[in-house]
Amino acid sequence: MATESHAAGDAAAHGSGGMPQLDFSTWAAQIFWAAIAIFVLYKVLTNSILPKISATLEDRHNVIADDLDSAAELKRQAEEAEAAHNAALATAKADANKIIAEAQGEIDAELAAASAEADAEISARTAESEARINAIREEAKSNAQFIAADTAQALLDKLAPGVADKSAIDAAVNRALASSGVAK
Repeated sequence: MATESHAAGDAAAHGSGGMPQLDFSTWAAQIFWAAIAIFVLYKVLTNSILPKISATLEDRHNVIADDLDSAAELKRQAEEAEAAHNAALATAKADANKIIAEAQGEIDAELAAASAEADAEISARTAESEARINAIREEAKSNAQFIAADTAQALLDKLAPGVADKSAIDAAVNRALASSGVAK
């Protein structure tokens, strides 16, 4: 109980039992100290904190601007590199097409030469074969004439011995072979 009476005495000593901020007798002092606190806070902010924030924001803006400039420069360099690459690629394609065309020309020339050589060889062999065929044909005609004359001579000798005339038999064989198309 003693503590309760002591608390009641303190409340009475302070005046009203409400909040001291609402006591109109102390408002002038409170306004004075609030103004000084606001002034000090303003001075601390404008002299110390706000310049640091402003410097940080300016530095950040400068870094961002530098990064954007660097990015633009790198983009320009990349575009130049791409253009150089495309130009080199186009040159390489043109060179490759030129090499292909030259190789194709050489191949065509070699093919034409080989074809001409093969045609000449085929023509030579054909002519040689035709000559051999003609020689064989002539030999066959000669053999046919000889065989036909010999056969006719042998038949006449068997049928009518001593009647056969060699020149008459040869003439008859030549006429028979000419009419059959074997002799010319």
